[in-house]
Amino acid sequence: MAKAFASQGDMTEKKITFDEIGEGLYAFTAEGDPNSGVIIGDDSVMIVEAQATPRLAQKVIDCVRTVTDKPISHLVLTHYHAVRVLGASAYGADQIIMSDTARSMVVERGQEDWDSEFQRFPRLFEGHESIPGLTYPTTTFSDAMTVYLGNRRIDIKQVGRAHTAGDAVIHVPDANVMFTGDIVEYHSACYCGDGHFADWGGTLDAIKAYEVDAIAPGRGDALVGQEMVNRAIESTRDFVDSTYRPAARVAAKNGTLKDAWDAVRAECDRKFSDYAIYEHCLPFNVARAYDEARGLDHPRIWTDKRDIEMWEALQG
Repeated sequence: MAKAFASQGDMTEKKITFDEIGEGLYAFTAEGDPNSGVIIGDDSVMIVEAQATPRLAQKVIDCVRTVTDKPISHLVLTHYHAVRVLGASAYGADQIIMSDTARSMVVERGQEDWDSEFQRFPRLFEGHESIPGLTYPTTTFSDAMTVYLGNRRIDIKQVGRAHTAGDAVIHVPDANVMFTGDIVEYHSACYCGDGHFADWGGTLDAIKAYEVDAIAPGRGDALVGQEMVNRAIESTRDFVDSTYRPAARVAAKNGTLKDAWDAVRAECDRKFSDYAIYEHCLPFNVARAYDEARGLDHPRIWTDKRDIEMWEALQG
């Protein structure tokens, strides 16, 4: 292959940043690697996103212990992807929360996603031998639920399909701060391989309507202040639209997947080629955009074999 498959060639350790984005609220970020969030309540702590392995989760825990010794009682997983959930056992949380749809995706495609992501991005699976198995929630919700950490209220909601069908956002009303998972990214490519392009913009609108003061996005820097929040929402929207529009035009003319690839590159390279994991995501994004434009609402399951076949066809 002309290019190293996905992110197999990315072995550079990223600098971790741990920023307070509201009172008792923190964003764990790492230069475009998957982010985690921390919500400190009166008596305990909620973590948002587990990381890919218990060893990597320990880096989040180490940061938490620099600001509080309260126990970690809750873990919220915004969606089912392996790099977000397989480190869950490290936290020892009594409750692991997902949407009903996200749990169904673990059942349907969790193992395939684990195998696929491990092959795509080995650096993110440091200490993979310590993963005890697929992560299943202890608690699920259909549309919304509220958790109280003492007097601190946390609202967990599905506001629309985007990165996956099961996406959840976490809003902390007393600070007007939100954790969005991969619905919103900052200077990082959106991974759209399980995405819903036609819905994504409406989901971003629903997030924007909150007029939050800060967001911990799925990847990239913490977003503090409404100006930075809105800039990230709109750049995410531009990325998603710029991927889907050219692929949809090709599909409407009965063009091939390779035609869609060329059309998307012509649109996106000039705007997003410096984004984190751009080359990694692009083939998966084009394949999903082409499928959706041809009427396939339910994303096909990615497997380690399908990954390689698709990559060789597009990035080879």
